[in-house]
Amino acid sequence: MAKRKPNAAFMRPLKVSEELAMVIGKGPMPRPEVVSKLWVYIHEHNLQDKVNKRNVNADANLKAVFGGKGTVDMFEMQKLISKHLSK
Repeated sequence: MAKRKPNAAFMRPLKVSEELAMVIGKGPMPRPEVVSKLWVYIHEHNLQDKVNKRNVNADANLKAVFGGKGTVDMFEMQKLISKHLSK
């Protein structure tokens, strides 16, 4: 079987908002790298909910990214970080 090629549009570097840059560093960077760095931050700061691993408990930096929400699930997180990425 042939190895899958990554979608070029998906790998295009995107601008990162100031709020998100406080968490993952300055961009531009492709979306998969943004998500990866976000999870590194979440794990380093023990922000993953202990009971429901799908939830992230935001600290002050992540609340700015999550629109002020204290807890979000990983699927909602994807939607919320999209607002902080632009072409």
